Amino acid sequence: MQAHSLFEGSFSVDSSKKFVPFDASKDSKKDRPGSLFIHVHPFLIESANGLLLLDTGIGFADNDGDLQLRYNIRKAGFEPNNVRYVLLSHLHKDHAGGMVVDRNGTFRLAFPEAEYVVQRGEWEDAYSGKSDSYRTEIFDVLQRSGNLLLVEGNGVLNDEINYEVSGGHTPHHQVFHIRTGGEHFFFGGDEAPEPEQFFRQFAAKYDYDGRKSMALRQQYWDQGSVEGWIFLMYHSTNIAIGRPEVKENGEYRLVDAASPKKA
Repeated sequence: MQAHSLFEGSFSVDSSKKFVPFDASKDSKKDRPGSLFIHVHPFLIESANGLLLLDTGIGFADNDGDLQLRYNIRKAGFEPNNVRYVLLSHLHKDHAGGMVVDRNGTFRLAFPEAEYVVQRGEWEDAYSGKSDSYRTEIFDVLQRSGNLLLVEGNGVLNDEINYEVSGGHTPHHQVFHIRTGGEHFFFGGDEAPEPEQFFRQFAAKYDYDGRKSMALRQQYWDQGSVEGWIFLMYHSTNIAIGRPEVKENGEYRLVDAASPKKA
């Protein structure tokens, strides 16, 4: 498999928008009223044009001060400095916190050889001061680095990567289609964050446009299930990398991508 989940952990988040680690073996949901409980899965894809990192997690560090994300990349058999592109769906804290690493009180790029691909409108919104979901001190480091690649609208990054402005979760949220190694990977960020949302219709209050996100999820599933996309689901609590499989009744379900394709 060319795609790897870089699972950062399980967290609760309440109205304060702080992400607090949650361990189901010792923590109780009852002690955190009004909280959402999520998993965080950045993804790494091996492509012909180099390693691709899709979103960067919350940015939790280990006891040595290095990012859990970088440790997970090494655990998967790769080196952080070999990441070619960091593809960012949007810049909320839980998706962009691992863009940098703290070195003795100074932020440095966590992936210094990579280009960080961000929608220009999302970048401008992050600096607008209208939301506390962004950490602009992190973005300042990226802006000074020369590694920032601002894109606008829909486009083609190279012969493997397409990006599309979707605008459901944030006004300039983007999704990625990555075609490499005979597979079509789809990363929907926070507009297709977990498998269950493909199969139940609801408009989420945490989305900029909940109804649009709901319609997009249906669109992604209707097309991707037929075409055999591999779905990368950032907040999934079960299947993070899923492949559609047709059932006996002709409908599709999502199975773990490690499951072999049926003839």
